[in-house]
Amino acid sequence: MAENHPVGFQWVIEAREKGAKIIHVDPRYTRTSAMSDAWVPLRAGSDIIFLGALVHYVLEHGKEFRDYVVHYTNASTILRDDFRDTEDLDGVFSGWDEENRKYDPESWLYKGASAKEFVRVTGHSPATGGHGQDRGGEAQEIADSESDPTLQHERCVFQVLKRHFSRYTPEMVEQFCGIRKDLFLNVAETFSAASGPEKTGAICYAVGWTHHSKGVQIIRTAAILQLLLGNIGRPGGGILALRGHASIQGSTDIPTLYDILPGYLPMPTHGEESRTLESYLKEHSSRTGMWAEFDKYFISLMKAYYGDAATADNEWGFHWLPRVTGDHSHFGYWLDMADGKLEGLFVMGQNPAVGASNGRLERKALAKLKWLVVRDMVETETASFWYASPEIERGELTTESIATEVFLFPAAGSGEKDGTFTNTQRLLQYREKAVDPPGDARSETSFMVHLGRRLKEIALHDNQKKNAGLRALMWNYSTEGPLAEPRVEEILREVNGWSLPDHKQLRAIKNLKNDGSTACGAWIYCGVFPEERRNRANERNSKDLLGHGWGFAWPNDCRIIYNRASARPDGTPWSERKKLVWWDPTKKEWTGLDIPDFEKNMPPFTPADLDNGHGTEALGGARPFTLHPDGVGWIYVPSGLKDGPLPVHYEPLESPIGNSLYDVQTNPVVDKKERPDNAYAAQHSEHFPYVLTTYRLTEHHTAGGMSRHLSHLSELQPELFTEVSPELAMYAGLQHGEWATIVTVRGLVEARVLVTPRIKPMHIDGRVIHQVGLPYHWGYRGGVTGDIVNDLLVISEEPNVRIMETKALTCNIVPGRRARGPEALSQLSALVGRAL
Repeated sequence: MAENHPVGFQWVIEAREKGAKIIHVDPRYTRTSAMSDAWVPLRAGSDIIFLGALVHYVLEHGKEFRDYVVHYTNASTILRDDFRDTEDLDGVFSGWDEENRKYDPESWLYKGASAKEFVRVTGHSPATGGHGQDRGGEAQEIADSESDPTLQHERCVFQVLKRHFSRYTPEMVEQFCGIRKDLFLNVAETFSAASGPEKTGAICYAVGWTHHSKGVQIIRTAAILQLLLGNIGRPGGGILALRGHASIQGSTDIPTLYDILPGYLPMPTHGEESRTLESYLKEHSSRTGMWAEFDKYFISLMKAYYGDAATADNEWGFHWLPRVTGDHSHFGYWLDMADGKLEGLFVMGQNPAVGASNGRLERKALAKLKWLVVRDMVETETASFWYASPEIERGELTTESIATEVFLFPAAGSGEKDGTFTNTQRLLQYREKAVDPPGDARSETSFMVHLGRRLKEIALHDNQKKNAGLRALMWNYSTEGPLAEPRVEEILREVNGWSLPDHKQLRAIKNLKNDGSTACGAWIYCGVFPEERRNRANERNSKDLLGHGWGFAWPNDCRIIYNRASARPDGTPWSERKKLVWWDPTKKEWTGLDIPDFEKNMPPFTPADLDNGHGTEALGGARPFTLHPDGVGWIYVPSGLKDGPLPVHYEPLESPIGNSLYDVQTNPVVDKKERPDNAYAAQHSEHFPYVLTTYRLTEHHTAGGMSRHLSHLSELQPELFTEVSPELAMYAGLQHGEWATIVTVRGLVEARVLVTPRIKPMHIDGRVIHQVGLPYHWGYRGGVTGDIVNDLLVISEEPNVRIMETKALTCNIVPGRRARGPEALSQLSALVGRAL
């Protein structure tokens, strides 16, 4: 966090100065480690063993926050008799279909739920992805479920969890994570003590957890731990996903992801569930909880898209939306590109020639396009692949043979355009333009608005049925100034939403309707522009410790989501020290230091009515998790995940050791995308004995386009290097400051050797495992250049959100520089042990 999120890390330092304990878990000793009370080095890819052992420690020693767990989680819920755990089936859950490599999740349901009432969440096309695509169907299961508040029933979630993690012991951590038992026990006691009415603890993570073949389940394990300790919805608690860019949160909220619409509404697919609007709404709505209002969120979005053209008679324009027909993720369409199935591509604010896995495949795929549009502030490697790439140097491609027509558009910087950022805490902050962009440089908003105008003009003169949606699309954004720049606040007003036909700004999510009388570009952002001339994202008058009055946090300017959990079931704070929101019996409303993320006038003693109720009102007064149809936190996930209701340790897709817990080596539902140009090393391969992990540096920014062209940052980190331990350096013959070549089955790179005790050899299951660290910021353009580390990585897709594995692969490292020109491929073949 100190390395990659230094602005946020200042609050960690302030907390430490007030007595907080800081624990840093990372294969490398970094700036964060130096500022922590404990550094816990672990083998890359063994995170679930470590986190599962923390869960085991909490359960074994009775450290759970029992009152919180019983009332605010599904720990008491009883599971069906036919559910079988990985402990019973040696690495898979019940419902595993070996032939089709997917689960039938029916047996994962709560006791009392029938298959007829259940939306078979993994029965969709493999193209449907994650990100809420499988939402829906849970409400009836929960209404009919049985529970045991004593947590003693052998099939209640609490007891199933105990058995599931019973083998995740301190001894297992020492043997397979490489963490000393005494260090683990110290960390376990320290963190589990941050629990109960008076204390909380937070977990911060970033791509070190997400970039794995079981990344979602790593974070799920952390969520289980925090729910057991009562650390969700309370001040000082939570699981914080650290966003490495200014608006990565915004880019998933609005979004730039292929399988969701703004506000995490699933994209329709080509399946039966999207044949009609009615079937789509039924698929993704729940009768209870906030998703009971799904139709209001969706129909208001359609009105924002299509205006008067969206009517009840045409199902609010539902059939104009494109359908998800395949794997349209980055890797899905890049592999299509490599196979000649894609004609053109827009690349805006990215540099996949450097920043994406298996760069060699991706650059060669670019050569099969008819056209490529790149928008950036500099000529990136993606824009120059056709004349300056490693493939050109090696003779794999020639400039003359590449037919791709490349258009390089200059882009405006953040100080040269108006707009908003949404940061890691869901906070929208508006920025005002400082200066006009130089020359032909334009903002993304300008580019997209004017491109949209041209496309609409073409569609207006082409009456093909496929253009009906484009003809209907609302695209009447006004512009200003000599650059005809769109008025961004006007767009933010549309995102907030307004009533129709008077276009009066909506004040809150509760104002949204399902009858076509409201339009809203993203329901979660409703309230950011509640009235004319009031842009809450641009407010800078902080009124309290939580920052109300400074920017706008969705939903409804709530700063800590699910904050009803900060009070006891009876509505009083768990403690005076940790109070956040509470029930005021005099005013008969929820009040406190934050905006209540709950029905404001719902008394805490109101009983839940999950059988017959509707919306959040059906949850009653003591179920804080309003985005779940039962209103509680899910320790066990009965639906919505493709690889199981509980986290399981699997080895990375490439690993030097076998799975210590089960016969199943890797996550069985992973899509490996294995093909000749995306090969994997064999398990226990003698050619790749070391663990490879990649990471970022403070001085550079991702693929380097925004930092390697700046002299002061280039001077601070001028050259690609590889971190190795003194033990590995001695074993492999590496010299500090000299060159080494790092190789995987997919490519090879050269780097300066940094011999350092910051990265340690691990004693794993009776043998020594060495780890090799590589930052990935360099490329062949800019003030400082270097080999492209992501050429070493494999394209893979985690089953829920299609993320790749970059943090734990296998490699070899040998002294000396790599070969140049065509000889580089011969060297790679020799090091790999087979012809490529």
